[in-house]
This record gives sequence, structure tokens and C-alpha cells, in this order.
Amino acid sequence: MEFENFKIRLLQPNEGKAFFYLIENNRSRLADFFAGTVSKTKTLADTLLYCEEIQEKIKNFNYLPYMITDTNTGEFIGLVDVKNIDKNLPKAELGSFIDKRYESKGIVTEATKLVVKHIVKEYKFIKLLCRANARNKGSIAVILKNGFELEGTIRRDYKTTKGEVVDLNYYGKVFD
Repeated sequence: MEFENFKIRLLQPNEGKAFFYLIENNRSRLADFFAGTVSKTKTLADTLLYCEEIQEKIKNFNYLPYMITDTNTGEFIGLVDVKNIDKNLPKAELGSFIDKRYESKGIVTEATKLVVKHIVKEYKFIKLLCRANARNKGSIAVILKNGFELEGTIRRDYKTTKGEVVDLNYYGKVFD
């Protein structure tokens, strides 16, 4: 998938180093709401092992990390991931982030749109969910611009890496 100067595709087996640097350059911003990823990528060696785990999850259709790449630099600049996949329904949860240098340019909104279109067509998902802290205005904007609707707020639903227990807004989108 491509748009403007950006390409989106699944994380490949040999891209652990690029993945590490994307996380490392945004670690403080990601710590609270990508806690699992941040905790598993503290060092390059940890990240390479984690990327091996990710490749197994991709093969087993348990996790799909779509990397956003700047085609001018070849750098990873963001991620739209498909997680908590329920093959029975089928439904899944989306998460996303963008490198701080690329924020507020509509890139993650467009990338999310393309990933949603692709996975609904390819995997026949009938429902997608997104979760966001009510204070995360950027994520909520991406979610709403992609046609997701607020389904409700789950109180005390997530513990951040700092130990704060927060409420999360749940957004959903259904497909025929």
C-alpha cells in the first residue's frame, strides 16, 4: 500500500534494527499506551528477539504490524497494528502511532484508512475496535476521521507504565 511518499507493509524478518530505532526515538511518548512494545524493546538485542516473536504471530495470524515507511529516507516513521484478533467473529483492535517528526500531517490517518480497507477486504473483518485515553486528542482525531464511533468508556480499564489506572474510550466500526 502506498500514498504520497509513504509505503505501508507488514514488518519483515530483517527489520528489527529499524523497528528498534523507531521505538527508541519515541520511547517517552509511547511508554504509557504501547507499554508491551516499549518493555520488549529496551535494547537492540531485546528488539531483535521480540521481532522474531512478532514473525511467529504474523504467521499464526495473531498480530499484524503494518509499518509506515518514508520512501524518501527509507525510515520507519510509524505503525498501524492489528491486534487482539478474534478469528471466530472475525474482529480485531487497531492501534497506531507516528514518529514525533511526522505528527499532525495526516499521515497516520491516511495509513489507518488504507490498512482498514486492506484488512477488511483481505481478512473479512466485520468489526474493528480502537481504544484511546480521553486525553489523547491526536489518537481520537485519527479514530474519528476514519469513521469509528464512540461505543463507550470503560472505567479504570488500563494501567500505564507509570502505574496510573485510566479510563479508556472504546470506538468501533462495523462492516458488511
